[in-house]
Amino acid sequence: MTIAQGDKLPSITLKTNGANGPEDLDTGEFFAGKRVVLFAVPGAFTPGCSNTHMPGFVINADDILAKGVDAIACLAVNDAFVLGAWQQDQNAQAITMLADGHADFTRAIGMEKDASGAGMGTRSQRYAMIVDDGVVSYLGVDEKGVEKSSAETILANL
Repeated sequence: MTIAQGDKLPSITLKTNGANGPEDLDTGEFFAGKRVVLFAVPGAFTPGCSNTHMPGFVINADDILAKGVDAIACLAVNDAFVLGAWQQDQNAQAITMLADGHADFTRAIGMEKDASGAGMGTRSQRYAMIVDDGVVSYLGVDEKGVEKSSAETILANL
């Protein structure tokens, strides 16, 4: 079943980049008591993600945070090393990178997609959500483009 507005996010262990390399991050703890903007991409360094989706969040990070958001996070079914390199490449230091290497979180919320036709295996759908204390208050999923999951759409919904 796909996650929907009003649903609580599951508690799953992901990886993020710490000072000494990849560290565990429990989603239950990360989202608890905070307002978080989470956006997910099919893959780091892919054209649409690198040229359109991520740049919008980098450019609008200050405006998003100024609307009472505690954190902005980007999730991908990639490993923490790839996401760390992509974060540096995109100048996205204001964004917490969440590596869902086995797609555990992605599957738990029903947002997986089969990208094996492109040689990428299981990946995440492109989406963005606003999460208040672990509960989804906005969800925008895009099959093509970034209209429902863009930083601008998130800003309009904050």
